[in-house]
Amino acid sequence: MSTLKLPRAIRLDPSDTFVFRRAAEPGEWLVPGSFLFPPERVAELDPKGRVAFRSGFLGVASFGWSTLAVVTEATAEEREQAVEQLATQFLAKLGAPDRAAAHAAAQEEIAFAASLCDHPPQTLLALHRTVEEGEIRERFRTLMPRGEQPPDAFRAFDFLEVEGEDEPHEHVDLMQLMRSAPR
Repeated sequence: MSTLKLPRAIRLDPSDTFVFRRAAEPGEWLVPGSFLFPPERVAELDPKGRVAFRSGFLGVASFGWSTLAVVTEATAEEREQAVEQLATQFLAKLGAPDRAAAHAAAQEEIAFAASLCDHPPQTLLALHRTVEEGEIRERFRTLMPRGEQPPDAFRAFDFLEVEGEDEPHEHVDLMQLMRSAPR
């Protein structure tokens, strides 16, 4: 039997708290959240909305955004709680017609999020969204730990190997980001 895994919000630096209108809380379950962006309305987004569109995973509990997700083992009960939380959000914030429709949509979103977690626990996930030919396209990338580490070790600077579609490589100086972050 395979282990159930879901993406959780992780915050390696404080940037999510100022690039998004609302940041997801570290540790909350995530879904990609593309359903919040009608392709024909993306051009109308404000700067924080564009950042959420381009690179945000949606927090199930907060409806806040996270730049990174971490693959995490989950129990069947945790998965069902995530489905219920998301269904409640669909009813309250998106006007789902009834609980059954909200629950079905939430199950589908959580299943898709789980399908992204076919990686070892502690693998980081990132996404990049674009609108191409009138449709949203999502590209997911993984950052995997290099070498053996204890199961509770998680140091951002050990994540060096990148897997994903061929795209231009971006250079991010995490040390500089940490030094320049507001305290």
